[in-house]
Amino acid sequence: MAKRDFYEVLGVSKSATKDEIRSAYRKLAKKYHPDINHDPDAPKMFEEVQEAYDVLSDDSKRRQYDQFGMAAFEQGASTGGSGNPFGGAGFSSAGFGDIDLGDIFSSFFGGGARRQARKASTAPEKGENKFTRIRISFMDAVLGTKIKLNVSYDEPCEHCHGTGAENPSDIDTCPQCGGSGVVMSQQRTIFGVMQSQSVCPHCGGTGKIVRNKCHLCGGEGYSHVRKDIPVNVPAGIASGQQIRVAGKGERGRNGGPNGDLFVEVLVAEHPYFKRNGNDVHLEVPLSFVSCALGTSIDVPTVYGEVSVNIPEGTQPDQILKIKGRGIKDLRTGVPGDEYLHIKVQTPTKLSKAQKQLLNEFQANSKGESAYEKWKARFQA
Repeated sequence: MAKRDFYEVLGVSKSATKDEIRSAYRKLAKKYHPDINHDPDAPKMFEEVQEAYDVLSDDSKRRQYDQFGMAAFEQGASTGGSGNPFGGAGFSSAGFGDIDLGDIFSSFFGGGARRQARKASTAPEKGENKFTRIRISFMDAVLGTKIKLNVSYDEPCEHCHGTGAENPSDIDTCPQCGGSGVVMSQQRTIFGVMQSQSVCPHCGGTGKIVRNKCHLCGGEGYSHVRKDIPVNVPAGIASGQQIRVAGKGERGRNGGPNGDLFVEVLVAEHPYFKRNGNDVHLEVPLSFVSCALGTSIDVPTVYGEVSVNIPEGTQPDQILKIKGRGIKDLRTGVPGDEYLHIKVQTPTKLSKAQKQLLNEFQANSKGESAYEKWKARFQA
C-alpha cells in the first residue's frame, strides 16, 4: 500500500518552516499517541506522523524526499548520480536475491563503475522523545505547583560518561572498517565484479572498539535508573498543555544526548469556578430583595475574597466583571477577569407577614406589571 505524502500527513505546505513542522508534529503526536488515544488505528497513525517528522525535520532527508519522493527511502533506492532508473527496490526483490540490478546495469553499461558506499551514521544522535500525563487540581493549575514525577530512563554512566570504556585511551578505531561503521564486500557475477556494503560485524556499526570496558556499566555506557524528578508546573497552565523535561527521554545513539520527556497536564474541574481562557466565571445566588435594593457582598475569587457592590435594580442572569481577578497568562503573567453571573433566588416559603408586605408592594406598584407589558406586545 502506497504511503501518504509526508507533508499531507503533518498537514503542512511544502514551504513550511522547521518551526511549523515541529508544531504540527507535536499536535498530531499528542492526538494519536497510544497512551492518550485508544482508537485501534491510533498506533498506526502515530507511527505515520513520527516517520513524516523524522524525514521533514532533517534538512538532508527533506532535500532527498523533495527530489525523489518516497523512493529516496525505500530499500535499495539510490539518490546518487542523475537519478538511476534501475536503482529501485522493486528490482532487488524480483527473484534476484540480494543482487541490486542498479549495480548490475551500472557495471554493464558503465564499464565496471561502482556506486559510492554510504557510510553508517557514527555521529552522535539525540534520542527519541517520550510522553506521559499527570493530573492536577484546578487551583494547582491556577497558582502553580511543584510535583515529583517517578520516571525510568537511561542516564550516561557516571564513570565512563557514555563511552563504555574504562579510560579514554581504551577506545580504538575499528581496524576492520577504519571507523566508517560499514564494510564492503565483492561478488563476481556474469556482469562483472559487484560491490555491496553492510554494517561492520566487528564494531556493530559504531566505528570504534573498546579494549577495556568500564567496570561500572560493563561497557554499556549507561545505566537504567528510576528516579523522582522534580517538575515545576507554572501558574496559569491549561488542561492539555505540555511541560518539557529535558534529557529524560529515550537514550541517544553513539554518545548522543537523551531525548526529552513531554508531560501533558490534565486539570480537574472545580465545583464552582469555570475557566474560559484566562477568565473565570462564577454563579452568585442573591435574593430578589438584594438585587432590587442593591447590596455589598464578599465574593470568592481564585486569589481570595473581594468586596463587590451589587447595583440597585440588578436583573436575573446579569453579569458583573471583577477586573484582574482571573488566571494569569502563562507567558505574559497578565491576569484575566472574573465574571459574576447573578442568579436570583425566589423564596419557596413565605411567612404571613412577608406575604402581606409583598401584596402591599404589588398594590402600590405604579402602572402595568412587567407581565402585562410583555403580553400587550402580542396584541399590538
